[in-house]
Amino acid sequence: MVLSIGVFIALSVIGIDFSKLALVASALSVGIGFGLQAIFSNFVSGLIILVERALKVGDYVQLESGVIGVVSEITVRATIITTLENAEVIVPNSEFVNGKVTNWTHTNNYCRLRIPFGVAYGTNKERMRDVVLAAIKELPQTLLDFPGRAPTVIMKGFGDSSLDFELLVWVKPEYAAQQSGTRSVFLWAIDSALVDANIVVPFPQRDLHIVSGFKSNVDAEQNTAPPEQDM
Repeated sequence: MVLSIGVFIALSVIGIDFSKLALVASALSVGIGFGLQAIFSNFVSGLIILVERALKVGDYVQLESGVIGVVSEITVRATIITTLENAEVIVPNSEFVNGKVTNWTHTNNYCRLRIPFGVAYGTNKERMRDVVLAAIKELPQTLLDFPGRAPTVIMKGFGDSSLDFELLVWVKPEYAAQQSGTRSVFLWAIDSALVDANIVVPFPQRDLHIVSGFKSNVDAEQNTAPPEQDM
């Protein structure tokens, strides 16, 4: 204590202004406080995640920022998401607490996919539905024999070039975290089944109407235009 007082007195004697040092110390304190704010927020968010268990290793999640993947590790500062491309994304825990998070496997690993497709106008809808359902029931990804979760086909509307439908299908738990690949399998099976059944899958078409006599009208207007006068 005595040594500290002696140091302060010695510094005052040689002309050091402690009021300026106090201002500098205050500025540093504010800067350090802002710098540690994000770290402290992520730390508290990590404790909330670990205590509430709203997120666990193995969950298939989609963040508001667009990150999609499987939770591979949760720490007190950040959570590691492994994407379908096997890239590991380190996400601050505050993003899970403050942002919107879609957890596809929070309470169970069952999820339902919506697979849109279209067929040509005039198609027999009942036959088309039977063909599609028969095709996807042969796939190992389709969940069958589960009460209230049978696959179905619903009509969405009248499109510009097609009748628009949507396949609603529940997938088995082991495929819940493979949605991109599973969608591709269903779309592939639907297209193959429709082609084999000679059901047309249309593509956007546009009609081009050419107005006859357009060039002759332009020539007539040019011929009737008054001649230019020399200045």
